[in-house]
Amino acid sequence: MAFARVYDGPEPVRINKWLGQTGVCSRREADALIADGLVSIDGEVVTDAGRKLSPGQTLTLADRAEAALSQGVTIVMHKPVGYVSGQPEPGKVPAVRLLTAENRIGDGEVPAADASLPPIGRLDEDSRGLLLLSSDGVVAKAVIGPASTLDKEYVVRVAGDVTEKTLATLRYGIMLDGRQLKRARVSRMEQNRLRFVLTEGRNRQIRRMCERVDLEVTDLMRVRIGPIRLDGLAEGRWRRLTPEERAALLGG
Repeated sequence: MAFARVYDGPEPVRINKWLGQTGVCSRREADALIADGLVSIDGEVVTDAGRKLSPGQTLTLADRAEAALSQGVTIVMHKPVGYVSGQPEPGKVPAVRLLTAENRIGDGEVPAADASLPPIGRLDEDSRGLLLLSSDGVVAKAVIGPASTLDKEYVVRVAGDVTEKTLATLRYGIMLDGRQLKRARVSRMEQNRLRFVLTEGRNRQIRRMCERVDLEVTDLMRVRIGPIRLDGLAEGRWRRLTPEERAALLGG
């Protein structure tokens, strides 16, 4: 299905600028798509690179444009404890080592050993759960770009006394690195098992939040990134992101 989105901005904007701001593609890529006749507004193919999109109009990318923009690879992985997300220090094992045919779920080629697949939102060595590895810049921008609104969900087991005051402080009331954290959704699943939903990803954020309220994290698992869920993917296993999931990440 072709990408289509209604422009809901307050005033007209150049197509390439809007596509760049929304993370669909770069401005240069947008200009190339227009030159190839792959962009239309309200059903009319755009031929002018300077054309503006007006509020209420629908921009559509042809299937061939979507295929060109989707050439990057995105991996959905359940990272176990003991693996690092990105480029490792000496003695550390990177998560990309798990990208073998034996660990694969579903179809798709195994990425080459030298493929560049940086993590899209890191997961600490001592944490486990959902990790995205991707060479798709559009996906990366949608997940961790400055304008991203995707939330991330974690299930966290802690040691310590979890009170209602503790929960209230975790939700809003903690400063890290001299800045107030954005409001978090924190709920109790069991006495010492909590659910965190965050809209930001500061360095070791949940562990540091818990330290501030005298809780020790004993297990941390990320179970969701926006619309993408771990959904029973076993530890150490991986699969390819589907076109439908990519569209969901981009808000399509």
